[in-house]
Amino acid sequence: MSWVDDLKRKTVSAEEAVGAIKSGDRVLIQGGCGAPQNLMNALVSRAGELEGVQIVHLLIVGETPHIRPELTKSFRHVGFFLGASTRKAVARGEADFIPIYLSEIPDLFKTGEIPLDVALINVSPPDEHGFCSFGVDVSITKTAAQHARSVVAEINEQMPRTLGDCFIHVSKLQRVVRTNTPLPELPRGTMTEMHKEIGRHVASLIEDGATLQMGIGAIPDAILLYLKEKKDLGVHTEMFSDGVKELVESGVINNEKKTIHAGKVVTSFMLGSRKLFDFVDNNPLIEMHPTEYVNDPFIVSQHENMVAINSTLQVDLSGQVCSHSLGEMLYSGFGGQVDFIRGAARSKGGKPIIALPATAEEESISRIVPQLTPGAAVTTNAGDVHYVVTEFGVTYLHGKTLRERARAMIEIAHPKFRAELEEWAEKTKRI
Repeated sequence: MSWVDDLKRKTVSAEEAVGAIKSGDRVLIQGGCGAPQNLMNALVSRAGELEGVQIVHLLIVGETPHIRPELTKSFRHVGFFLGASTRKAVARGEADFIPIYLSEIPDLFKTGEIPLDVALINVSPPDEHGFCSFGVDVSITKTAAQHARSVVAEINEQMPRTLGDCFIHVSKLQRVVRTNTPLPELPRGTMTEMHKEIGRHVASLIEDGATLQMGIGAIPDAILLYLKEKKDLGVHTEMFSDGVKELVESGVINNEKKTIHAGKVVTSFMLGSRKLFDFVDNNPLIEMHPTEYVNDPFIVSQHENMVAINSTLQVDLSGQVCSHSLGEMLYSGFGGQVDFIRGAARSKGGKPIIALPATAEEESISRIVPQLTPGAAVTTNAGDVHYVVTEFGVTYLHGKTLRERARAMIEIAHPKFRAELEEWAEKTKRI
């Protein structure tokens, strides 16, 4: 049977496609801007006939209908990275969170430590050979689909065909739904003068020919503003966004000086606008790879002059970084922060950077604190931290004593909080 005939045989309605999911199954849903919205809605429509279905995924952009409080008997979410709806569910005790580095999640599926019954994915139409692309989200999805007992795919006319290690053949799909559904988009954050100051300080650390990893939001966008005069920058990053696209189009990012994958942007998933999705469609400049490759600290470290830029919620005077909780409340996840911080630290000429605003809540709370808020979880430990940047400057902590670290952190705190930080440090003999 040809793959074309095989595809016709497997094509069903969304309701039929999710019909094989049983009570007690563990289901992975593709994340980011690539979540299969029609399959998710069809699954939720079966809530009355299902019980104890465990649903695992990373952050999903757009609706997460399976996380409504009234559906907790039918579905229980287990998150590797939390967003607005999922963190609320975890806080209510209606969902769970697994603290784990992004690079290590796929091994849970490979080893069977977290076996998957079904993977719900959203892919591009097949090419002439029957291969569909995972499009804007390869991340943990490709490996999950390789090891799930059953793969149910939404073949979406609006999913871009990205290139790299990001394909699945029609023969590997058990059921298929044909759709033409716009992908959810993630709007850019609001940039203030404070963000621009942080961006200016971070940009001062980036030299021509560096390879960059950065996330999404106002701070990364502000950094990109100050890179327009740089030359021969490269990108090796878990996430690719609109701001990075603009520097590629301007020629600032050409990837020519990269130590590995020269000439290519290497990434794992995309969060952004339709313009970004159109840009990456069938674009040989962009290589998509699973996170066990992109986020592997050993792979990251092979790039000379690797600059990893990650944001955080709070840093204490010893350099401990909390990025995934607000006190006891879980906020997001480990993501790739530690993967890239460690990789950049081992890179020849590399620079691991933590960037954050010095305050929160309209300057009423300092993010530079004597000690992390009780209950706060350490994401990146003090031994891994090198550069810390706020709008008030840059400090370097690696190899410094606790006394030196305390003084350095106080210097980049907001001036209105420096006296109380100094008072604590003196009282505890930190300075």
